[in-house]
Amino acid sequence: MRSKAKIEYDMLPYPKVLVVGGGFAGLEVIQGLAGQPYKVMLLDRQNHHCFQPLLYQVATASLGADSIAHPFRRTIGPMSNVAYRMAEVQRVDPKKKVVATNIGDFEYDILVLALGSTTNFFGNRSMELHAMQLKSISQALDIRSDFLQDFEAAMAQQVEEDRRRCLNFVIVGAGPTGVELAGSLAEIKRTVVKREYREMDSNMMRIVLIDSNDRVLKNFSEKASANAQRYLEDLGVEVRLGDRVVGGDDDRIELNDGSTLETNTVIWAAGVKGVTVPGLEADLNERASRYDVDRTNALKHHPDVFVLGDCALMTDDADWPRGHPQVATVAIQQGQLLVRNLIARSKGRPAEAFSYKDKGSMAVIGRRKAVVDIGRYSFGGTFAWLLWMFVHVIQLVSFRNRMMVLFNWAWKYISWKNTIRLIIRPYVRRNTVVSRPFVAHE
Repeated sequence: MRSKAKIEYDMLPYPKVLVVGGGFAGLEVIQGLAGQPYKVMLLDRQNHHCFQPLLYQVATASLGADSIAHPFRRTIGPMSNVAYRMAEVQRVDPKKKVVATNIGDFEYDILVLALGSTTNFFGNRSMELHAMQLKSISQALDIRSDFLQDFEAAMAQQVEEDRRRCLNFVIVGAGPTGVELAGSLAEIKRTVVKREYREMDSNMMRIVLIDSNDRVLKNFSEKASANAQRYLEDLGVEVRLGDRVVGGDDDRIELNDGSTLETNTVIWAAGVKGVTVPGLEADLNERASRYDVDRTNALKHHPDVFVLGDCALMTDDADWPRGHPQVATVAIQQGQLLVRNLIARSKGRPAEAFSYKDKGSMAVIGRRKAVVDIGRYSFGGTFAWLLWMFVHVIQLVSFRNRMMVLFNWAWKYISWKNTIRLIIRPYVRRNTVVSRPFVAHE
């Protein structure tokens, strides 16, 4: 016997809205359309929403994976007009209005693509094969296991050169992810390694942050960039600007000046590109790896297909002629606008154009060390650190997530220890890449 909720969903006479990707934009859409005259289906290859801004804290053993993840079914449970399927999108047929997935085809009247982004290696095949990434919870857990295993391996090495290779950690890309990762590893060096690996000289641990730009946090103000670099160097991070990684393997990397750096661990945080899916090539800007959309986020050749967030390129916005930044605030605001426009459509009203409200940028480097840009104002230090924590806790999906994060942060602050230093799933290095080019937002 079918449940009441399923009967209600199956028999709804409303237009079908198919949402692909349960990231920030996709979540805004399904929550906003709950109870509205639309029949909504969410597709994602994961069964949970991941709060990506805190992924680096899972990777550096400060938070557990369940602190920043929230099951989709818990979110949509009370929504009688919303359903979810765990599926991986393979192709879109805009003429037939069908999305093909690994579990079957889904018809739609309105398609919302909130596919998110994937790592951009800029054609560096060797790094694509050997570097670690940080775009999903599974990758964060791999990084956590990797650096903990490196600590244990270093303890067992008899040759100093081999021990140093285990303790050399290279992060490529000095954007927010790279800066935050480097700061967290530096604090681990100063606390955990120094206190718990007493048979090993903690000063042998080396954290190198590499970027081809002339300053860290290139998209921040110059004041914020200078503060961030100063905080990193105070923590012992080696910041190398103007350098570019051109190759490497599991034991070393090669730089554009011909030098090499021995290391077992390279984390690539140098850039992202939008995820695309076959079938919509007419609207694809291949150079940007994003879809050209109008001011309502609709594809120009397929007006019933809306693209949001990292994979949307809106070049006709006078304030953002090269497109909006690929950050969560853009995705959230575009999702909110689409909800308003779909509700307006159901009532016969015209759609409104998107206008991005830049709420500022922030990055945390370590304990009481953060930088914030809000409008013309830029500041750092303890107040910026507290503001960063407040904003990120508020944005978490559930009350449970907020409480877990706050508890872990409080314990870490009091004890000076990263709480989850467990190698539950040992990381095994692979020399090949498992390609997943057409996936929903992780």
